[in-house]
Amino acid sequence: MAPKYVYFFGNGSADGKSDMKHLLGGKGANLAEMTNLGIPVPPGFTITTEVCDAYYKNNKKYPDGLAKEIEQNLSRLEKLMGAKLGDPANPLLVSVRSGAAASMPGMMDTVLNLGLTPDAVAGLIKKTNNERFVWDAYRRFITMFGDVVMGVERHYFEEILDAYKKKARIKSDTELTSDQLKKIVEEFKSVYKKKTRENFPTDPKVQLQKAIEAVFASWNNPRAVKYRQLYEIKGLLGTAVNIQTMVFGNMGNHSATGVCFTRNPSTGENKFYGEFLINAQGEDVVAGIRTPEPIAHLEKEMPAVYKQLVAYKNTLENHFKDVQDIEFTIQENRLFMLQTRTGKRTTHAAVKIAVDMVKEGLIDKKVAIARVNPSELDQLLHPTFDPKAKKQIIATGLPASPGAATGRVVFNAEDAEKWALEKKEKVILVRKETSPEDIGGMHVSRGILTTRGGMTSHAAVVARGMGKCCVAGCGALQVDYKSQSFKVNSKLIKKGDYISIDGSTGEVMLGMVPTIEPGLSGDFATLMQWADEARKLKIRTNADTPADAKKARELGAEGIGLCRTEHMFFGECRIDSVRQMILSAPDVKIFKAKIAGLEKELQKCASNKTDALRKELMQVRKELKEPMNLYTSALKKLLPMQRRDFEQIFTAMDGLPVTIRLLDPPLHEFLPQEEHNQKDMAKQMKISLKEVQEKVSALHELNPMLGHRGCRLGITYPEIYDMQIQAIIEAACNVKKKGVAVYPEIMLPIISTVQEFDLLKDSVHGIAKAVMQKKNAQIEYLVGTMIELPRATLIADKIAKQAEFFSFGTNDLTQMTFGFSRDDVGSFVPEYLEKGILEKDPFQVIDQEGTGQLVEIGIKKGRSTRPQLKIGICGEHGGDPQTISFCHNVGMNYVSCSPFRVPIARLAAAQASLQQPISRATV
Repeated sequence: MAPKYVYFFGNGSADGKSDMKHLLGGKGANLAEMTNLGIPVPPGFTITTEVCDAYYKNNKKYPDGLAKEIEQNLSRLEKLMGAKLGDPANPLLVSVRSGAAASMPGMMDTVLNLGLTPDAVAGLIKKTNNERFVWDAYRRFITMFGDVVMGVERHYFEEILDAYKKKARIKSDTELTSDQLKKIVEEFKSVYKKKTRENFPTDPKVQLQKAIEAVFASWNNPRAVKYRQLYEIKGLLGTAVNIQTMVFGNMGNHSATGVCFTRNPSTGENKFYGEFLINAQGEDVVAGIRTPEPIAHLEKEMPAVYKQLVAYKNTLENHFKDVQDIEFTIQENRLFMLQTRTGKRTTHAAVKIAVDMVKEGLIDKKVAIARVNPSELDQLLHPTFDPKAKKQIIATGLPASPGAATGRVVFNAEDAEKWALEKKEKVILVRKETSPEDIGGMHVSRGILTTRGGMTSHAAVVARGMGKCCVAGCGALQVDYKSQSFKVNSKLIKKGDYISIDGSTGEVMLGMVPTIEPGLSGDFATLMQWADEARKLKIRTNADTPADAKKARELGAEGIGLCRTEHMFFGECRIDSVRQMILSAPDVKIFKAKIAGLEKELQKCASNKTDALRKELMQVRKELKEPMNLYTSALKKLLPMQRRDFEQIFTAMDGLPVTIRLLDPPLHEFLPQEEHNQKDMAKQMKISLKEVQEKVSALHELNPMLGHRGCRLGITYPEIYDMQIQAIIEAACNVKKKGVAVYPEIMLPIISTVQEFDLLKDSVHGIAKAVMQKKNAQIEYLVGTMIELPRATLIADKIAKQAEFFSFGTNDLTQMTFGFSRDDVGSFVPEYLEKGILEKDPFQVIDQEGTGQLVEIGIKKGRSTRPQLKIGICGEHGGDPQTISFCHNVGMNYVSCSPFRVPIARLAAAQASLQQPISRATV
């Protein structure tokens, strides 16, 4: 049986249905579904995504049989409509629109009014008795066909249009007369011929063929490729092409076009939301060329049509059980539904809608949990403007996408990317209106401000999808691209000046407005509660300070999975003591080695040589005294500091476990590199600058990833770990006496042999026992290890005989598995991702094929000798939803992540438990 490449819809029935998005694209599948539901959809047919796939695989050649199928379905459409493409008496006009399985608003191309030729224009004027409408449709068609199909930039056409409006002293396109439009069409054709070196096509079949090819070609245009990269859209065959009978919203004051949402996509409020324009086509609303009216005004303008529209939007939301983004056209008081799709929404709206729909009985809790993208939850935790702060409001536009954004003004996407990525500046992108070409600049901007367009304009829709703050339609701003500035009233704001915008109120303010931190409450808290009921993984946090611990606990953390003690050493009052300890430690080690050697020699040597050896031994012991004093003095200074830190962290995490990693990084990372700091150190230690520089140089490591760090430090400089262990147990005893429930877990890093672990474990138990006896207290504590070396995963069964818990340090495990450093990946990983060598950055999402297999081996081996072994992950991967799903599937007990990613981890863990795919389409 020959493959089917074209699917028809119309007259109440369709060949396809909504679950065929992979084949018909989202638009085509939903057009078919609406047709089957009896909703008034202009008839048409869809060319499948398989054709797009074949088109690119076969050197831009179409599969055999496609042309015949298109012809058959076009004939069927012509018969149904009683009109024919190109017929001078009764011409059929069609739209040619893209539609991939994943929604990509504005990224691919559309051609409207296709089929207009000089003969068709004459026939349509006679048929409609509306000359102005026909010439308006023709000038639109030439513009879109020239731009989309032939690459003639729109501004060439717009300059002509603007010149006519200026000459006629009018502002709106709708004020142009039919005579003016007729002249404009002729000038458009001249521009087309000049730029393409061929006449505008008068054969509608040629027009259709070229338009179909252009839509397929738009699948790989730069903005579409960029969009798929930004949203990690992969694995699709391509775009479908929808050829649909034209209906006209630009036939006069009884016609209109609009875009609406079944609920507010910014706030989630269950209120009909949208905009429309009288006497317009859909491109006018989306492009923001004219500022539209709120959908509620349609009830006054066309009450019967409005009532129908409300009924259809209710039908669609109840049928799809999700918010719908609907496009419609009204042609002379007759309503047509052109598209429905799952509505993109802000994260705030996504949470509210999910919770509300459960309460309304439309969906259950499992669906609600699956509907919200965990990766986007941090948008709800971003600061908002402090209501008490002074604000200099200079203008107010439409609150198109909520949030608070402050940054330097830039006026084009290129500057936005340059300033944000190269200069590391926070920027606000200011445009008259945005277009799909601005996607890269919008992505890196903190906020977007436009002078034109409404709540459903390109800027608003894309900003909401990105979670970006957006104020649209701020008409008080006079933007001048040439001078890179804008005026509002008497104020001039230039490129690089700071402004603040509030996407929840539409306010535009001068300067930088202070912000406040948000928290969990309302619908967000409800969704988190449902997630907690569903998940099996515990969620801990990576926290090194009491403030981080407190914040993480507020956000739902169930303990600390990684407290990095080295981060506690960097305070101004501590770093000098740390440096003194490090710089004196090698000397202590050298002198101790000399003493041990002399003592050994003294035991063996003849009696006549003992006096000389004893004298030398006394001298070495004397020389040891000074560096030993510096060393022990530094440790004594650090001990109370560490103890106080742990007391505060234990108190903040009262009743929850706290995993503390002993000193991990190479010693040289703490040392002074600048000469003035080295001079200060020399003065404190009463040695020369040269001696300090020599010690710094001697401790430097060429490859710290493989160097003298982690447990190797604890073994070669045992006093450092001894001090830390003493501080931990003393702190635990102190807070326990105050009524705090404390559960310390001491983690030994960079273990690669069982012998390393055994040696250090004995030291932990010895010091802990001594401290508890002295304090007359008993502390429940665990001793475990961070599994971060491939060798450790392979001998995990042996390590687990002694270790009471494992925590996978996947940052280092990834480095050791791939053989490259996190610090170096920027030079080549982006290119690897672009070329498909790597599917994901392995430092962002765990590499399941390589690193992941080592983790699985470690878990399996570890639990083979200690079945109840507690296992977690504490690298940066702990906050990544895909990695969390992996951790759930391999049987970990918990994941640990940074404080503000705790809600993300809670939701991702619930989705993993429910085995629901993470949805990227709705946020």
